[in-house]
Amino acid sequence: MSLDKAELCNSLLTWLQTFQVPSCNSKYELTSGVAIAHVLHRIDPSWFNETWLARIKEESGANWRLKVSNLKKILKSILEYYHDILSHQILEEHLPDVALIGEMGDVTELGKLVQLVLGCAISCEKKEEQIQQIMTLEESVQHVVMTAIQEVSEPVAYALEFLYICFTFPPSQQLSMVLEEKSLLQAEARSLKEKLSRSDSVDATTTAITGKKLLLLQSQMEQLQEENYRLEGSRDDLRVRGDLLEREVLDLQQRNDELTSLAQEAQSLKDEMDILRHSSDRVSQLEALVETYKRKLEDLGDLRRQVRLLEERNTVYMQRTCELEDELRRANAVRNQLDTYKRQAHELHTRHSAEAMKAEKWQFEYKNLHDKYDALLKEKETVVRLQSENKMLCTQEETYRQRLAQVQSKLEEAQRTNNALETQNRLDQQQIAELRSQIEELQRALHAQDSKNEDVSGNISMFILSMEIIIISF
Repeated sequence: MSLDKAELCNSLLTWLQTFQVPSCNSKYELTSGVAIAHVLHRIDPSWFNETWLARIKEESGANWRLKVSNLKKILKSILEYYHDILSHQILEEHLPDVALIGEMGDVTELGKLVQLVLGCAISCEKKEEQIQQIMTLEESVQHVVMTAIQEVSEPVAYALEFLYICFTFPPSQQLSMVLEEKSLLQAEARSLKEKLSRSDSVDATTTAITGKKLLLLQSQMEQLQEENYRLEGSRDDLRVRGDLLEREVLDLQQRNDELTSLAQEAQSLKDEMDILRHSSDRVSQLEALVETYKRKLEDLGDLRRQVRLLEERNTVYMQRTCELEDELRRANAVRNQLDTYKRQAHELHTRHSAEAMKAEKWQFEYKNLHDKYDALLKEKETVVRLQSENKMLCTQEETYRQRLAQVQSKLEEAQRTNNALETQNRLDQQQIAELRSQIEELQRALHAQDSKNEDVSGNISMFILSMEIIIISF
């Protein structure tokens, strides 16, 4: 089934973006090879390692020669991965022209290169994770991706009972069951190929489902093949190992018999050695005892000489002791006299202390009397000063009394004047009240006589005004 190259490239770009690597936002950025290199590093870090990734120049930019160099390194490593790890040969028609990709940005050749990366992803050790990642894409993208997988890989089958067989039956029976299952799966794969070739007119949904199933079948078939190879290798290894173990058992039995006889001889020799060792220990003890006695005899002569020296020293010490006793008696007599002198000195010191205390007491009393005398002198001076001040105050008091009499006489005159003024004020108030009553009567008369001429009213107004001025002046 042929694919539109633009659609293929767009779908593969969407798949690459799921790895979240740098320089993977557009098809133009893919031409530098940086994003593809990072994706390969994510797919198999052991093959496309950090050292290999460091050889890819990320600062290629618009330099198409650096882009072509990066793409050549990537294509070479992919082909080696297919040959050494996947044991799969790439057809000539699936090989991209990296010069066209780097220089012209050819979409068709770029799609071929990304298809090879997709083949690495679904065939590596983590292919289950990669398949699950593809299943998370949109249906249309999944359809294009699975069709691209069919172009670069052979479809394989899937075995549901694989884990049950591996953990339930022995290796020989596992091998026969796996081979039988393999033949059945191959037949199913052939029938699916025939159905796929006849279903070109089937809609996109059916094709996507078939592609998913083929993808799962491929991964399971590879697992079965690997398990088959492992079981066959294990069977041969176990057979060879069994033969080796049988020969080793025979050798060990012969060696065990030889070692048993040697052990018996060694035990008898050990018993004899213990007897000889015991006798040797006894001889050594006796020799040590003889040496001890010899040393004791030598030490005895030395002790006798030391005793004579000690007796001579003892005589000298006795004489020295007698001399010291005589000196001690003389010293005791001198000590008694010294004690007498000490007692006399102590009594004199006690008397001196008592006399000193009396002198201090008399001095304290003298000081108190002197302070009292000074206080009395100060009190006497104060009394004299107070007497003189008293005389001055008496003189001032007489002067103040005369002034007070004068002020009282003036106050009485002012009070009489004030009383006269108050009487006059009351009279004036009475006159003002009478004048106000007269003014009110005139005002009422003025209002009653509205028909009179203006001259009369003017005279009355002037009279009223003059009366008010008089009242205000009072």
